[in-house]
Amino acid sequence: MVETVSLDTAKEVIDACEQRAEEIDNPMVITVANAEGNLIAQHRMDGAWLASVDISRNKAFTAAALDMPTHELAEPSEPGNSLYGLQNTNQGRMVIFGGGYPLERDGDVVAALGVSGGQVEQDMDVAESGVDAFENLSG
Repeated sequence: MVETVSLDTAKEVIDACEQRAEEIDNPMVITVANAEGNLIAQHRMDGAWLASVDISRNKAFTAAALDMPTHELAEPSEPGNSLYGLQNTNQGRMVIFGGGYPLERDGDVVAALGVSGGQVEQDMDVAESGVDAFENLSG
């Protein structure tokens, strides 16, 4: 059985992201998925872009599917590089820019986080708050 995180844990990660999004005054959509990329919880802050619902979910999916942060896919996906065209696979669900992160426990990916709603740097900033919160949670 694949280890995952509980809804309560997902909500704590989302709460940490929402708090950071409020600090930078940018409403976000925050998604937590399990290790297989399936939805555990999603939260759309008031005023967050509708497009960010799918984008945040796909960022979480990508981070889970490839066991890596989505920003690490940007350069390998450029024309001429080894992963060129990656964003066109998996029914278009692969995201090759920042805001998606795997959540690890004891070296294993147990969930993933996707944040969307601002500039890529803002998405990453908010998501990193969620990663930090997850790492500080016990079990």
